[in-house]
Amino acid sequence: MKNIIVIGNGMVGYKFCEKFVAAQTTGFTLTIFGEEPRPAYDRVHLSAYFEDENATKLEMAPASWYTENNINLITNNRIVDINKEAKTVTDQHNQQHTYDYLILATGSVPFVPPIKGVEKEGVFVYRTIEDLEGMIAYAKHINQIKPNGKAAILGGGLLGLEAGKAVMDMGLEPHVVEFAPKLMPRQLDARSSKVLQLKLESMGIHIHLSKATNQILGDEVITGMEFGEDDILETDMLIISAGIRPRDELGKSCGLKMGIRGGIEVNNRMQTSDPYIYAIGEVALYNQMIYGLVAPGYDMAHVAVQQILGHTDITMASDIDMSTKLKLIGVDVASFGTPFMPADKGLSIIFENKTQFLYKRINVSLDGKKLLGGIMVGDAADYSMLHQIYLNGMAIPEDPAQLILPASEGGGLLGDIMDLPDEAQVCSCESVSKGQICNTIETGAATDLAGVVSCTKAGTGCGGCKPMVKDLTEATLKSLGIEVKDHICEHFDFNRQELYSLIQVKGYETFNEVLDNHGNGGHGCEICKPVIASLMATIHADTANKEYAIQDSNDRFLANIQRNGTYSVVPRVPGGEITPDKLIALGEIAKKYDLYTKITGGVRIDLFGATLNQLPLIWKELISHGFESGHAYGKSLRTVKTCVGSTWCRYGMDESVSFGIELENRYRGIRAPHKIKGGVSGCIRECAEARGKDFGLIAVEGGWNLYVGGNGGANPRHAELLAEQIDNQTVIKYLDRYLMFYMRTAKPLQRTAAWQERLDGGMAYLKEVIIEDKLGIAADLEAEMQTLVNKFECEWTQAVNNPEMMKRFNHFVNSKEEDDNLVFVPMREQKMPQQWQ
Repeated sequence: MKNIIVIGNGMVGYKFCEKFVAAQTTGFTLTIFGEEPRPAYDRVHLSAYFEDENATKLEMAPASWYTENNINLITNNRIVDINKEAKTVTDQHNQQHTYDYLILATGSVPFVPPIKGVEKEGVFVYRTIEDLEGMIAYAKHINQIKPNGKAAILGGGLLGLEAGKAVMDMGLEPHVVEFAPKLMPRQLDARSSKVLQLKLESMGIHIHLSKATNQILGDEVITGMEFGEDDILETDMLIISAGIRPRDELGKSCGLKMGIRGGIEVNNRMQTSDPYIYAIGEVALYNQMIYGLVAPGYDMAHVAVQQILGHTDITMASDIDMSTKLKLIGVDVASFGTPFMPADKGLSIIFENKTQFLYKRINVSLDGKKLLGGIMVGDAADYSMLHQIYLNGMAIPEDPAQLILPASEGGGLLGDIMDLPDEAQVCSCESVSKGQICNTIETGAATDLAGVVSCTKAGTGCGGCKPMVKDLTEATLKSLGIEVKDHICEHFDFNRQELYSLIQVKGYETFNEVLDNHGNGGHGCEICKPVIASLMATIHADTANKEYAIQDSNDRFLANIQRNGTYSVVPRVPGGEITPDKLIALGEIAKKYDLYTKITGGVRIDLFGATLNQLPLIWKELISHGFESGHAYGKSLRTVKTCVGSTWCRYGMDESVSFGIELENRYRGIRAPHKIKGGVSGCIRECAEARGKDFGLIAVEGGWNLYVGGNGGANPRHAELLAEQIDNQTVIKYLDRYLMFYMRTAKPLQRTAAWQERLDGGMAYLKEVIIEDKLGIAADLEAEMQTLVNKFECEWTQAVNNPEMMKRFNHFVNSKEEDDNLVFVPMREQKMPQQWQ
């Protein structure tokens, strides 16, 4: 029996064990040492711990997994010495352990710059769960002694920006300090970094670039950072995320060959200078490089396993793909291939929209025929396919710009996912190819996405490949003639459309009725509850006040919660038209309750800063002046924006305001899979921006042109022409059909643009259904919409007239006191949350 010892139970050490178990070999004992007090956990998603302080949710596998697979897991114990000649290791308790093969998976440690004062209280590194627990406890202390605490993050790389999100989650004001003149200097070019910076700053993260920290200020506790003589940043806490250094002291002390700047040198078999000792992960120096991504570490673990088992032909690739896709603080960031392209090596094509915080760059060969790399910020939905085109040398369009331009501008020509070669590696973390994914379905080993993941482990690493794995699974099932079930979540084996039909036919009126009769047990989740609430509202014309326990927080309180815990109040102003009396009333109410006021992009007035208990008082006054809820909090119609039309404008061809008001009053309150916006422009000059809306009208000679399926957001789309030169009555008829068809068939949280884009047959099919009544359901759609229109009730009015509902609007369950933690400061003659001071 040969003994294998693994030192380091991080993600890569665990992966070695997992791959060894998968090999189903005999004749070995496997022992793994970890110096942390718990089994291996997912460091890639470490920031999730701030949202839910439950370490077990991050575990790669529970302790029982090791026992079940005959692995001796020893936690909370550090190996302090290696004796190569005797083939033994010594732990911190001075116990010796004999090995035949030794795996060094000790990973890395945070690099702490030699800055004066770095040892002060309140300075942390961002690496382990214990580090995070220390930060959380310290942040709670800061929040207790001061209401506007600040925390700085030293380092603007991947982990530094994740730490910025952690600071926000802890209730502190985040400041990212970066030595380089741009964020993420290793992954992004200057322009993409600037777009990312703008986005982060819009979220309340302060960015400080080109800053060299001279010293940490304070006596025993940090009070600030000094960059120059008069350049000081006051801060109550510092998180250091300035890079990593390989944890290579064991290799150095036992005489293994080391790199000049650290790291244990390995060959393509992952062997160190001692053939019985292997190094994998961030401690291994391969090709004179330390690879800080999880995918190369997993590949190293696989190679080491195969080498020990005698499969010496399986070695590491000579070139390591460092492409990666991440979601930083909710922002997509990706790079692949060669992200920075010298002008003499290739050509760059850039799409940039700073108003939407979008940046896409691709680099192509000088002859324009090969994709060489790229960068994406703000929208990386196409990353997986672009990455595959690069990896497999696939043909690209004659105009390569079509790979990154929006569909409305001639883009979106990425090709069919089934055109990928079978050897294309879809999941780099687990080395899963397209062929392996398709084969699990074709052989019957898997019949759905969950089965594919279970068989191949694709998508269980960083998660970046999940969309492509899902698309491949569905495309393969369809190619075999198998119906693809699009279940909304684990609690229901139905998609949204099927649940719509069940609720409608059976007449269910509560969530529990649906769950008890058609669910898979449990209590539901944050996915299925809002979906069914939306369906109930659509089918029964209920408001958000019905069965409020299954609504999200915005619907529950009929207002949008803001970042400081207050709420915004948005009364409806149909078409943007408002009388002087109502305008005065808005001003008086805002002044009375000291609310911040702003005219929104939907041409109505938003009142910010209302506390929970103030909401019904404000609504009652607004209602008395003729206002009603604007549904700014709901997945429903928001606004119908209008220009002044033919009433005032000399170019106006039709009365856009009157028609816009009529449409907004008709569709107000309807619940949909996502929010809906409309626009009515009185001429082709398009002052109401109708083609950027879910539905839009433009007046032309002979009537209205009706456009559908446009929206702004992260993936802006121009609406497409549905019908030309139609009158008001026909517009309403087509819109009734279109909106109800969308509400019946779209997926949860799917905008009209995305729904329309994925319809089989596209716009031609939509015209057949809406205009030609191909499915014979036009009359039903119109009748259903008319029912919703007839049963409209203002949710604010319902709430203020119902004593039971009014109980929701207290800060505390057992008291009517207000929350005194809210602090405001003046800015531009209005109040603003304290953090903006």
